[in-house]
Amino acid sequence: MKNNKKIIAALTLTATVSLSAILPFNAMAANPFADASSSSNVQTAIEKLAEQQVLSGYEDHSFLPNQAVTRAEIAKMAALALHINMDTAETTTFSDVAKGDWFYSYAAALESVGAITSTNGQFQGGVTVSSEQLAGVIAKVLKVDTAAVQQLPSYASLTSSQVTRGEAALLIFEAQQLAPIHVTKLEVLNAITLQVTFSAPIPTAELELEPASKNFVFDNGLAINNVPRLKTGSTSTYIVPVPTQKAGTTYTLTYKGEPAGTFTASTEKIALASTQQVANDVFEVESHLADGVADYGYVIAAYAKGRPGSFIVNEKNQYNGMTYEILSSMRNREVQITPDGGTPMIAKYLPFTQATDGRQAPKFLLPNGETLKPGVTYTVSADWATLKNATFTAKDIAPLTIQSASTVDAKTINVTLSQDPKDEIFVSRRVTLTGTDGAVLTAEYTLTTRKGAVGTFALLNNGQLVPGMTYTVAPEGKWATASAAGVTLTVAK
Repeated sequence: MKNNKKIIAALTLTATVSLSAILPFNAMAANPFADASSSSNVQTAIEKLAEQQVLSGYEDHSFLPNQAVTRAEIAKMAALALHINMDTAETTTFSDVAKGDWFYSYAAALESVGAITSTNGQFQGGVTVSSEQLAGVIAKVLKVDTAAVQQLPSYASLTSSQVTRGEAALLIFEAQQLAPIHVTKLEVLNAITLQVTFSAPIPTAELELEPASKNFVFDNGLAINNVPRLKTGSTSTYIVPVPTQKAGTTYTLTYKGEPAGTFTASTEKIALASTQQVANDVFEVESHLADGVADYGYVIAAYAKGRPGSFIVNEKNQYNGMTYEILSSMRNREVQITPDGGTPMIAKYLPFTQATDGRQAPKFLLPNGETLKPGVTYTVSADWATLKNATFTAKDIAPLTIQSASTVDAKTINVTLSQDPKDEIFVSRRVTLTGTDGAVLTAEYTLTTRKGAVGTFALLNNGQLVPGMTYTVAPEGKWATASAAGVTLTVAK
């Protein structure tokens, strides 16, 4: 038996959870059929598989859950619910299956993976199925031991000789939990955003950037730009940010080494509203919900509780009658900024400024200590966005003022400004600490530590504060000035 201990542990856990508990709160579909099962678990499985377009019922809109299931019906349920590659279903050796039969491709698909065999060369699609036969079909499709399927919660209650359509739907729905996680749908939302649906939720540990980057592999130079984020209201649909796709390029995604889909690059750019200066070396680009552009922070589960105004979009990214363009993670994103009559510069996104002040206004930092020249008009452009108002005229913005500094520990200090700068424009900023002995230390802002006017800075290069030493604290670069009285801190002995 293969990996039985892991399988049994998973099944034991599954058996202790009611079927409704493994579904998203909004995933209970209305019954699409004219009849219903008396068992709530069977009915939930029927509705969920119908939502997946596995079940379609009869012409009179009935499902007949208590009717014995046939081999032809099992072939369709197993092929679609357990995601057999239908491209292999081109031919079949069954003598009683013709290309005009509704179940032809399903029978061929199950035959291609060895999940169903012939009797005297025949498929016998109208023959009913026993519980043992059904477990065998599922096990062969999933490549697990039959015993693993027989330990699924509903198997013990099956009648051995004839399984009903409802019972088959429930067992197959439970069996989806045994299947390796794989991509069931791959969509391109815009030039920097994919939407990927899986057969089950991705384990939390695999959503860290390093393992996710290894699992999501693209050809033609594409890669994930940040961690996939689960959409609010879904159990297995993720927003996946990528670098700007190259027009005309066809990309293939593999997930954990398995082919997951092919798509053509989207040329659809995010429609931004405007750009404006924030500091003497920082500017922002802004978009609005009212224009149908939603920062992904509004629609992902990770931020659902902490983001005021968050909401749930459907699979077509619609909410309240509006379809939203999803602005995915800005990590590693760049824009071009060009002064009138001057040379274009590449400005890089400042991490954690995407929507931290309640606006969809990611900030970008000029390169190499460059500053915006007052009175000069600048034009902003990007290969991933269009801007309705793409220009601003720079003005003289006074640098921030460092009011005081204090020790947190031997490697960390707090820096207090004269006023709250709002947002995360501390990002990438550094200060120098010059000791009375002449030694100079450098500290850099620690992401997301700002509380009002106070930000935490960590010493670089394994630097440590010397007990009893007094340091003069000054900004590195032109992002701030020290207060008129100067800023010092003395380390406790």
